[in-house]
Amino acid sequence: MPVLIPPTEHSRDLRVGAPAWREAAKATTRKAHQLTDRCRQEAVTVWQPKDSVQDPSMERHLCRAAYVLPWRFHVEMLKGGGTLEKPPPGEGVTLWKDKMKPPAWHARLPLPMHRDALALQTAEVAHAHARGARLTAARLCRAQHQINGQVRLLQRQREATDHRLSEVRKGLLINQQSVKLRGYRPKSEKLPDRADSMLTWEKEKLKSMKRKMEKDMEKSEALLKTLASCRDTLVFCCKERLQAVDLMNQPLDKVLEQAGRHSWVNLSCVPSPRTQGLKTPPPDPVGTYTPECAAALYEAKRLLLESKDTLLEMAKNEEDIQEQQQQIGDRVCASIAKKTRETSELMERMNMTLGLMRGTIHRCTKFNQEMYITRDLIKGPLSKSHLETREKLDRPLVRVYQRHVGTQLPEATRLAQGTDKVQRHISHMEKNLKELLAKRKDLTWSLNCKKIGRDVDYNVVRLRLRQQHPHVCYEQAQRLVSDWDPRTPPPRAESPATQ
Repeated sequence: MPVLIPPTEHSRDLRVGAPAWREAAKATTRKAHQLTDRCRQEAVTVWQPKDSVQDPSMERHLCRAAYVLPWRFHVEMLKGGGTLEKPPPGEGVTLWKDKMKPPAWHARLPLPMHRDALALQTAEVAHAHARGARLTAARLCRAQHQINGQVRLLQRQREATDHRLSEVRKGLLINQQSVKLRGYRPKSEKLPDRADSMLTWEKEKLKSMKRKMEKDMEKSEALLKTLASCRDTLVFCCKERLQAVDLMNQPLDKVLEQAGRHSWVNLSCVPSPRTQGLKTPPPDPVGTYTPECAAALYEAKRLLLESKDTLLEMAKNEEDIQEQQQQIGDRVCASIAKKTRETSELMERMNMTLGLMRGTIHRCTKFNQEMYITRDLIKGPLSKSHLETREKLDRPLVRVYQRHVGTQLPEATRLAQGTDKVQRHISHMEKNLKELLAKRKDLTWSLNCKKIGRDVDYNVVRLRLRQQHPHVCYEQAQRLVSDWDPRTPPPRAESPATQ
């Protein structure tokens, strides 16, 4: 009996397999594709930088074009109208034929030569640290040499300033001795004059110079101590940096030259022939350029600038004080010498006056002696028996004349009046002669005082010119200032035999 097959429904899908079976197969295939893409992408990502990973939102055929675009050469237009192709900046391998420059790729997993690479990296780190320590030590050593040179210059300038200070002190001693010598003049010559005011002015000026130079010496001494302390710090830091350097295959100057700079401290050094040098690295507490080294170099730089200014100021002050002291000494000597010349002129006038007085006194004395003789002649002899007949008042002619009343002769009265007049003239002449002698004595005493004052001023000028010579040291000038009188010999030292 025949079997009847049920009629099938008409459908567009002619596939026989069940949809669920088919979807399960597609899902399994899709998962296999996703796993393959993910593994491939992860495998490629290990060998590529992060920016080269495929963007899931971008089509696959566009990812490589977008990623390779920055690698291609850039075209620049020239002024003449042509073009110039340049590779992009940065690290990488330039492919001139393909006109591309891909960046350097860095692996994310250890390579087969990982141990060797780590050993090379460790050696490079150690060598870099040694180079940095050597460069820092070179900087510190160069700064130390510059500090030493500045210390030597400062010491030389201190010696010159100390010598000038001793000259100023010697000038004060000379001024003191000049005032002391001028104090031995007679009282009449001690009237205040311009020479005394010049000596006082010189003393004040020398004291101000002395204070100024003492301040310079104190300032330079403090700066010298600071430079010495900075030098010790630089030496300590340099020795500490050299502990990481066993083999110094290059001198420190060569290290600085390779770094492109001759100095990190002194700004006045000759610049390096290289166009650009290495910049000073930032301080690193665990690196080669520690904050202590940076502070030491900064302090050295500051002290060098300060010491240069101090040296210039000290040299200028020394030159100015030397010139001022010379000018002041010349003015004082000129004033005292002028006083000496004025005293000599007065002495000449007084000597001429004294000569005129001497002649007048001689004439007055002679005239006085003659007046005494005249008086004696007018008075007549001492005894009446020695009178001549014509001199007697009772001679016959006079007695005959006096017989009449009122016929008295005035001879006796006139003789008495003449004798009295001669006596008064003699007394007046003796008084004038005494005044002349007294005035001559005063004039002689004044002349002697003027002579002593002139000699003292001349000796003062001679002493100043002799003691101001550069060969006379401070100790020699100090021996002059003592308590003994220069007009008396100094006390002699007792010999051992006398003791």
